[in-house]
Amino acid sequence: MVKTFVLDTNVLIQAPYAMCCFEDNHVIISVAVLEELDNLKKADGEKGANARKAIRLLEQMRRKGDLLAGVELENGGSLRVEKNFVDVALPQDLPDEKMDNRILKVCLGLSQTLDHPVILVTKDILLRIKAQIIGIKAEDFAAEQVREDEEQYRGRAEVFVPDDCFKDFKKKGIDAADVYVCDSEGVKRPVSLLENEFVIINSDCASGKTHLGRVENGRIKKLEYKKAHPYGISPRNSGQYFLQEALMQPAEKAPLVIVKGMAGTSKTFYALAVGLEKLLNNPTGEYRRILISRPNAQFDSDIGFLPGDEREKISPLLRPVMDNLEQLVDSNEEKRYENEAELKGKLDELFDRGIIQAEALNFIRGRSIVNTYLIIDEAQNMTPNQAKGIITRAGKGTKVILLGDPNQIDRPFLDERTNGLSYASEHMKGSPLCWQITLNASECQRSALAMDAAGRL
Repeated sequence: MVKTFVLDTNVLIQAPYAMCCFEDNHVIISVAVLEELDNLKKADGEKGANARKAIRLLEQMRRKGDLLAGVELENGGSLRVEKNFVDVALPQDLPDEKMDNRILKVCLGLSQTLDHPVILVTKDILLRIKAQIIGIKAEDFAAEQVREDEEQYRGRAEVFVPDDCFKDFKKKGIDAADVYVCDSEGVKRPVSLLENEFVIINSDCASGKTHLGRVENGRIKKLEYKKAHPYGISPRNSGQYFLQEALMQPAEKAPLVIVKGMAGTSKTFYALAVGLEKLLNNPTGEYRRILISRPNAQFDSDIGFLPGDEREKISPLLRPVMDNLEQLVDSNEEKRYENEAELKGKLDELFDRGIIQAEALNFIRGRSIVNTYLIIDEAQNMTPNQAKGIITRAGKGTKVILLGDPNQIDRPFLDERTNGLSYASEHMKGSPLCWQITLNASECQRSALAMDAAGRL
């Protein structure tokens, strides 16, 4: 059955192409949305850029025909601008002058005149609730949604293998077709492993024996950097061994690394340690610098109004990074903070020499970055469009590292299924150029209190 979808402005701001994503159904854009796009077209950052993209798409449609009458889309559907229904009555608690309520008027008016379903598409949860109050069906924009959190790709698996294969693993590796898993009833089931997926291998004859490996061209091979100690750091669990393997690989082999995990699993700490190892301890010329950025919805648009140079502008966002660097540049926990000035001097030297640089996310997206160890911390606060912009801007010799926790979203209109980190993870899984690992809660390396509170609170 044909349907009519009414789009909210925030859908077009996140995905300007959304108007072309509804197959052979009708897409409606209200005049209120046009007004909001007009107000946003000069905005800085991604919001303004996407508003302009949406406006250009509408102009392309206008040239094809009359938008008030409806223009046919390539997928068989139609796009129409709706200027009527200004006199439709809403409940008294929903004031007419509010833009969201003007969109609700259009939805309600259409539902009263059409003989097929009318659906409001919006990223705004409260607007979806208000739509339900007046009897309008509302949905989130699903084209960029990935699986539920518990079903998302984790980049790791635990399998069993016959003991003969287990004994020969370090010499020959294991054919991925030879491993299996056991269900809750103990029945053996085949398992499908993706390229670059990390594997904990158990012998089916001897409990307690395990190997760690990675899938490459249909075989599970041993880790190449298991015995490495980047910047003096040693892995403490299987997740960190996998993380170390992905980070230590050269950019030519592993240009994209996606790391998901709760706070305290050492994502940022380990990424910095490997970067410092590559540039300071064993400088091979592989990278020119470490470049760090953290997305932030408000900060990215307001950076020009903050005092100081770029480093001073973004320093508040980089405080977690600085905390990790303090631990790395001075490994003596007992005496680390005895001389704060000396510690600060060590950190300043890293930035003054250009070994570590920090930039706002919007400044990175427009560049082609070459021979750089690029860390995007808190990547769950990126939109899918931002994630695509970062990854596709990676130049020759650059390693892109996306770090974050999909369950800790700070940005409006994003959630664990629509953020850029999860989007990149889902769409890049299985790529020979992408290595992924999700660190478990049990692999948290913070204090005993942090671990206890994580389990209790």
